[in-house]
Amino acid sequence: MGSAVDLRTASAADAEAVATLHADSWRRHYRGAFADTFLDGDLVADRLAVWSERLRSPKPDQVTIVADVDDEPVGFVHVVLDDDVRWGSFIENLHVTNALRRGGIGSALMTRAAQVVAERGRTGGLYLWTLEQNTAAQAFYVAHGGSPIERAYAAEPGGVPGRLNGRPAKLRMAWANAHDLRRR
Repeated sequence: MGSAVDLRTASAADAEAVATLHADSWRRHYRGAFADTFLDGDLVADRLAVWSERLRSPKPDQVTIVADVDDEPVGFVHVVLDDDVRWGSFIENLHVTNALRRGGIGSALMTRAAQVVAERGRTGGLYLWTLEQNTAAQAFYVAHGGSPIERAYAAEPGGVPGRLNGRPAKLRMAWANAHDLRRR
């Protein structure tokens, strides 16, 4: 990757790009845990409905940051501030286009998320959930100072029955303080 990465707050105009990134990432990394019929269906439309609403009417406790390369969105992170009294702010989504993975974009987005939490959050902690099968993501979070601290079962995406295969497990990765998040 030769071009600089620019980070900015997402706007309603980013909904389609964010939805496309989200759907592509789920298809690549959640196969086996999520039902093929869900992943192979109109997943972009499903994600577009979610992101259009979120970005059209952003909640004051939520922040979506987009990473651009050459003025094209190539990744994003979505943070819910002070989501949990024990664990702190929640990184609900972090996705980077597959062609640019391992190029520092995810690290830049994680660092910016930690900065937002440090500046705007009331609690200093930070956490996220990742599917247990996604060992590459787990390694990424551990390399950034996160610790796997809890195992649970994944919920149906969007609360819709039939979108999972069986009962896939997920792991809570946590940072006691957003300042503990290390840039790799």
